[in-house]
Amino acid sequence: MRLTCLLFALLSSVTCNLHATPYLPGDGKQVLEQLPLRTDPAQREFARLRKLLVAQPNDLRTATELAQRYIDAARNDGDPRYLGYAQAVLKPWWSLPQPPSAVLVLRATLKQSTHQFPAALEDLNAVLKQDRDNAQAWLTRATVLQVQGQFAQAKASCMHLYPLAPELVTLTCISNIGSLNGEAAASYATLSKAYSKNRDADAGIRIWVLTLLAEISARRGDAKAADAWYRDALALDTPDSYLLGSYADFLLDQQRPAEVVALLKSKIKVDALLLRYALALQAQHAPAAAKQIQLLDQRFEAAMLRGDTVHQREQARYELQLKNRPDAALKLAQLNWAIQKEAADLRIYLEAAAAGKNKEAAAPAIEWLKQNRLEDVALAPALSKLGVLL
Repeated sequence: MRLTCLLFALLSSVTCNLHATPYLPGDGKQVLEQLPLRTDPAQREFARLRKLLVAQPNDLRTATELAQRYIDAARNDGDPRYLGYAQAVLKPWWSLPQPPSAVLVLRATLKQSTHQFPAALEDLNAVLKQDRDNAQAWLTRATVLQVQGQFAQAKASCMHLYPLAPELVTLTCISNIGSLNGEAAASYATLSKAYSKNRDADAGIRIWVLTLLAEISARRGDAKAADAWYRDALALDTPDSYLLGSYADFLLDQQRPAEVVALLKSKIKVDALLLRYALALQAQHAPAAAKQIQLLDQRFEAAMLRGDTVHQREQARYELQLKNRPDAALKLAQLNWAIQKEAADLRIYLEAAAAGKNKEAAAPAIEWLKQNRLEDVALAPALSKLGVLL
């Protein structure tokens, strides 16, 4: 597969929260959604591959290529339906006792998207037991382990990429983990140098690198550098939902809500982006905020009825920052923390505990922070409220 296909798993934080609730319009003339044009190159490629698969439904190569393209589309467009399409394409092999390696890697990526991390790792380990040179499996494994806060194992997976992938991919994998594990300055220096040497890399890889450089800069408190990196990433190609969400969070932290509104006003079918849009409107004291908060109410209520726990981090932010219910936010943040441990998960956990003046509840997060030495200036206000000195 193309190397850029490896990037989906590493840019999945927002994609993991794409699910949307059915919306009932108040006016029969209201436009619900602009459907993709048949002239769109991606749609034409989908049609071409589907036609081939209809003619040969057991053609593994065509099926995995189409599934990968659907996964890419889910990340790029923020539409979770593409993940379902990908799984449907893989149906002939999905439940086999020993699916082909290509199917196992894709299945792991899809399981990761619904936070089935142990099951995803099981699939990836099965691949690597048979094929130690599967770069995609090592990269996806590193991502799953990183999301769980298992940094030593994640870094070990990245190290396997050295003979298997371009230097920039390997160093980005390693730097991503190091930046969360007490090595932010060194990781930033390594990654910025590697990027300078590889500016001719594929656009998808460059966006991945630039976004990471921006996030490291923001966590280290260098807002000027972060903004520059984000703008470079946005200028390369149509931004995907991960980049939009990451930049929106940065702008909100910088008290620039008007820019968030402009950035996301046409992207609110994605729950995670709707949340940030509503937060920006609220920061502006805009009357339109109430409507967007009501829409979030409906989406989160429907998610709970489905038993969908993928939204817990975003829902915790919603409860804390839009509904001012710190106890509900803390409960959700704790449930989310039990599953995944990224910087954003830690932040909402500490902020919810601080808002509720519940230092005891924050103890697991504080201990984790001390052990892993995550550097993030955004954590300072919550830690100060909790009376924690690191």
